[in-house]
Amino acid sequence: VKGGLHVQEKFRGQTLSLFIEPPSIEELERRLRSRGTETEESLKARVSKAAYELTFKDQFDHVILNDELPRACSEAESLIRQFLIN
Repeated sequence: VKGGLHVQEKFRGQTLSLFIEPPSIEELERRLRSRGTETEESLKARVSKAAYELTFKDQFDHVILNDELPRACSEAESLIRQFLIN
């Protein structure tokens, strides 16, 4: 946050941050293309933004690899439940 604390810093121990990571940038691009909802320009912008965002994944509490959707959802749900219990 420009000029201020990040939520995680301000509310230490009270937040949970999850980064959902694609298996690879190439797979992300393939998935986006297969949906048919992007123009070539918007697809390139999304892939470029995702590549940039990947450089920040270590700043999150947990990284979830979205290689298989049911497993990734289960992992996210488990982490959220654990966080809420503690």
